[in-house]
Amino acid sequence: MNPRALVLHATGTNRDLDAAAALELAGAQAEMVHINQLRRGDRRWGDYQLLVVPGGFSYADALGAGRLLALDLNTYFADEVNAFVQSGKPVIGICNGFQALVKAGILPTPPAERSAGGSPGATLTFNDRGHFECRWVTLASQSQRCLWTRGLAEPIYCPVAHGEGNFVLADEAQLALLRQSDQVALVYARPDGTPAMQEYPYNPNHSLADIAGVCNPQGNVLGLMPHPEDHIHAWQHPRWTRHEHSGLGLPLFSNGVSYAAQM
Repeated sequence: MNPRALVLHATGTNRDLDAAAALELAGAQAEMVHINQLRRGDRRWGDYQLLVVPGGFSYADALGAGRLLALDLNTYFADEVNAFVQSGKPVIGICNGFQALVKAGILPTPPAERSAGGSPGATLTFNDRGHFECRWVTLASQSQRCLWTRGLAEPIYCPVAHGEGNFVLADEAQLALLRQSDQVALVYARPDGTPAMQEYPYNPNHSLADIAGVCNPQGNVLGLMPHPEDHIHAWQHPRWTRHEHSGLGLPLFSNGVSYAAQM
């Protein structure tokens, strides 16, 4: 039976249809669920095997990108989200969804897995150049711990569309810890797959260590700024008419759906 995927919708979210299409193509049954349906009890978190927090501008990015959605997750659904994550079910937050997961403290390390008194130590802030970035980028997979990126055979080529995608950490020790625990899932790269070295436009926001996506220590929760759901068909490649069609984002979703199907 195809796993059921909850595609979380909040006011302002606008990439949910794209995410649902990617999940359906990967073999899941995707359902877009408004956060108020969960608050009323019309839908239940436990009925789904996979969670997607899609991109967009939830609550118009008031008070900061993803911050109000993060407050929703922490205020109304802390127990449910924690249970979903701890169960090992696949979770992915894309762009605004990544921002929400980070600001809710779910990434890179959830409260239950931190040392006593430890803080998340990470955030996503304004792009280094101070403006909205809308361009295609190359992503190289780094983590074998992350179930979403495990075994990806080639780089992903997909667009970014954000103003606050600059991933920063509190200190160098946090970066060393992420690397040691294999939580750096995806990095920005040059077209040939070599490191971007924080060079613009390959790294569009100047994220620390070219980090485009991170996972939790368990490896089931992935957050990333770019949009792999917008390159799931070969004809979506911007140079398709010039016979360029590599770098599909679909394998990433196939990994998540395949894992969910086994639960």
